Amino acid sequence: MSSPPPFARNVVLVDDDSALRMALTFMLELDGFAVTALESGEALLQSALPDAPVCLVLDQNMRGLTGLEALAVLRANNQHLPALLITSHPRASVRDAAAALGAVIVEKPLLGDSLNAAINAALLI
Repeated sequence: MSSPPPFARNVVLVDDDSALRMALTFMLELDGFAVTALESGEALLQSALPDAPVCLVLDQNMRGLTGLEALAVLRANNQHLPALLITSHPRASVRDAAAALGAVIVEKPLLGDSLNAAINAALLI
């Protein structure tokens, strides 16, 4: 994968559903984002994050580390990038944990431009 230009709006997308990951990558790239797509929270923790501006988009319900668990590790390692958590029908405990980690929840199904708008808001574009 080639490096995006330094002015690119970068998204790190983490989802263990390969079909959804590919569809979201395609959609986001059409909208002008440079996307790094990863298949797990563990892969996120082992990868080098792109230069800012970057927004993390994490699926909550993944095999292995959940989105919130991966984000908690990043926060503990002083990584305070904007983060979105995508999930369906989040319980109060998930909402509370996301708020404590500074993540915005975007509920599935991802209709219209809800994800794009949330990323732009997180990147203050």
